[in-house]
Amino acid sequence: MRYTTIKKEHQLNEEIRDKEVRLIGETGEQLGIVSSREALSIAEDRGLDLVKISPNANPPVCKIMNYGKYLFEQNKKAKEAKKNQKVIEIKEVWLSMTIDVGDLQVKAKQAHKFLTGGNKVKVSIRMRGRQMAHAEMGVDVMNRFFDLVKEVGTMEKKPLTEGRNIWMMLVPKQA
Repeated sequence: MRYTTIKKEHQLNEEIRDKEVRLIGETGEQLGIVSSREALSIAEDRGLDLVKISPNANPPVCKIMNYGKYLFEQNKKAKEAKKNQKVIEIKEVWLSMTIDVGDLQVKAKQAHKFLTGGNKVKVSIRMRGRQMAHAEMGVDVMNRFFDLVKEVGTMEKKPLTEGRNIWMMLVPKQA
């Protein structure tokens, strides 16, 4: 039986060229040290594959198994692990330096929703024209914004000025 998969990490059947191998049966019992030719004939008699599972051992360890079923189980486990993984997205909220209180509260409500959903929030301000000379006003707007969302989030990065932008990163508070 030949199997072609995405990634082949084991030597199978005729690919095993060692003189002798330590053989393990399909139920896990030790069958002793035998020649690789003999191990292959035992596996073929049972209708299964001979798989080298520990090539660095002396002698190498081979197991008799249904390799297709083994690969299927491994792929199934990998998919299950991927499905249970929590993906954290970074949501972004844009503010302006001249934002009014009502608009700031609307943006804070939006960030509140993102943080309670378990996402990180990047808060950004783009400075235009003469606003570049008053970057401290932008940092002040950021701090007022943080005061509105501090019950659900913590500041991972303090307000940072980079060129025309001021930004900070908020993360959800741990329960």
